[in-house]
Amino acid sequence: MIASSEISKIRTLLLAGGLGSRLSEETINRPKPMVTIGGEPMLKHIMDIYNAQGAVEFIIAIGYKGELIKEWVHQLKVPYQVACLDTGQETLTGGRIQQFFASHSDDRIFMTYGDGLANVDLSALINLHNGGRHLATVTAVRPPARFGVLEIENDRVSRFGEKVQTDAGWINGGFFVLEREILEFFNSEDEPFEKGPLVRLSQHGRLGAYKHFGFWKPMDTLREREELEILALDNPPPWRTI
Repeated sequence: MIASSEISKIRTLLLAGGLGSRLSEETINRPKPMVTIGGEPMLKHIMDIYNAQGAVEFIIAIGYKGELIKEWVHQLKVPYQVACLDTGQETLTGGRIQQFFASHSDDRIFMTYGDGLANVDLSALINLHNGGRHLATVTAVRPPARFGVLEIENDRVSRFGEKVQTDAGWINGGFFVLEREILEFFNSEDEPFEKGPLVRLSQHGRLGAYKHFGFWKPMDTLREREELEILALDNPPPWRTI
């Protein structure tokens, strides 16, 4: 397995510039990644996930209400380096990644969003990435169960129960490894990373998928934030149980 000393050489980019409109109750006055869980912003929890496995340098791509993130970073006292890159309020995810590579010389980075927590094994992620011809590798996760499941026979419910996570397919869970060469698959800054470059990478067989079977949970709704608040009471919380 890759050593934490090798992970420490890979910088981590966090995309934290979006509006977070699906969590508007919390994001009217602050960016979504600054919404707190257990008294700490999501950004802090995410960086701690990486740092616990050896990552020591982080760049936060800011946009919407980015000044609040800058102020927080300025006051932050952590055993790792954190800097902000202002990528514009209206910039899409693809443009934010392009701006990072334009202003930094990194050949390989970790990249994730500012609104999801997971106990992803970074060593295993890197090893899978290294084992293929991948220019990008995405962490694939099962979406959390949201609804009960009905089994119906002759217009009568034969079974009513909770849908289990393994009933669903795989989705993008964030937590990427990206090579600089992915820039060849960008057409412009005006497209989402997920709907442009990732599609083209997959069409060319250059997108790897690391299947993560452990904990993963997004914070897209107020209910999900409340659920994460409860999980944060665990010692350690499930996103720190690698």
